[in-house]
Amino acid sequence: ETGFSIKEIFSFKNTIVFVYYIIYLMDICSRKVKCIKMKKNIFIILAFITLVSCQGDVANEMVVQGKIKGLKKGTFYLQKQMDSVMLYVDSISVNGSNEFLLKDIIDSPEIYYLTLKNSNKRISFFGEKDTITINSTIDKFAQRAVIEGSENQDVLNKYLDIKDGFNARNLDLIKEEFEAKKTGNQDSILLVEQKKKNLLKKRYLVAINYAINNADYEASPYIAITELYDANLKMLDTINNSLSPSVKESKYGVILGEYIEDRRETEQ
Repeated sequence: ETGFSIKEIFSFKNTIVFVYYIIYLMDICSRKVKCIKMKKNIFIILAFITLVSCQGDVANEMVVQGKIKGLKKGTFYLQKQMDSVMLYVDSISVNGSNEFLLKDIIDSPEIYYLTLKNSNKRISFFGEKDTITINSTIDKFAQRAVIEGSENQDVLNKYLDIKDGFNARNLDLIKEEFEAKKTGNQDSILLVEQKKKNLLKKRYLVAINYAINNADYEASPYIAITELYDANLKMLDTINNSLSPSVKESKYGVILGEYIEDRRETEQ
């Protein structure tokens, strides 16, 4: 009875513990002449576990690389959020170079942040395994960021473009409302208010449809929990039920499912 499940044995977190357990068994065997064959088998198992563990880490590795035009010296941080805490997962200092390379082991796609030390410069992006390239300039750090290599980022960018269109239309209606109030025309004021309500309703419907149509991407539940948290529970349920099994098990898929259950309990 080892006390380890198969899943735990192949888990990166328990690899070191398992190694110590193997050493413990070897120590016992070293006191018994008949354990020579067992010791040889233990060495084989230990080598296999180490190899599998390393391969698993590489398979889930995310590499973030790129260039920041105009930067000559500084420290980059790679961050992600866990609950309400911002974690620093990697860093690199550059001097005389504008290139950077950062890494992390990623369980499922999620939002990361590329930040510069001692500044408010920050680029948010959807992290995924494999290589992501971020190029920008030091003066327009976030505004001119070009992010490549993340499918979820592409999905999110398309949604943000749609959102920008609704925001622009809403600004036009705010100006229209201001002019109507200046004239004191109640019919015009009521008409603009109705237009704003219709625009908001349309914005929600478009966002919901977009999330459903991209249910194979982790960006879908992310959009739901960040942009549609106050939407009708039935609509959120529709998005959640449309998610693929792997997306449902992802970080944002789990958060969405838990959020829906919490709301269902409080609204009963």
